[in-house]
Amino acid sequence: MVLIQINFDFPVEMMGDALTIGAKELAESINNEPGFVSKIWIENVKTEESGGIYIFKDMESAEKYAAMHSKRVEAMGAKNIVCKFFNVNEPLSRINHGI
Repeated sequence: MVLIQINFDFPVEMMGDALTIGAKELAESINNEPGFVSKIWIENVKTEESGGIYIFKDMESAEKYAAMHSKRVEAMGAKNIVCKFFNVNEPLSRINHGI
């Protein structure tokens, strides 16, 4: 499994309830992405950052998704998009209920 950490600068007025309402269809569509397992949505109004923590089944799916999603969030107003990829240590993650 592969974890993607995607962070970006994002307008505060588009976070919180505005994002919850405005991104519902987007959230539902993410479930249909090839190789997708899960996502945690993250935001910090103090630092004006948003993003997500994703789990994908394989690196190829993760890389394709990150490239597509980076363009999508940029069109929504995101700046300074950073994608980091990590292999998941599955045995240890299971101990801590991570997967």
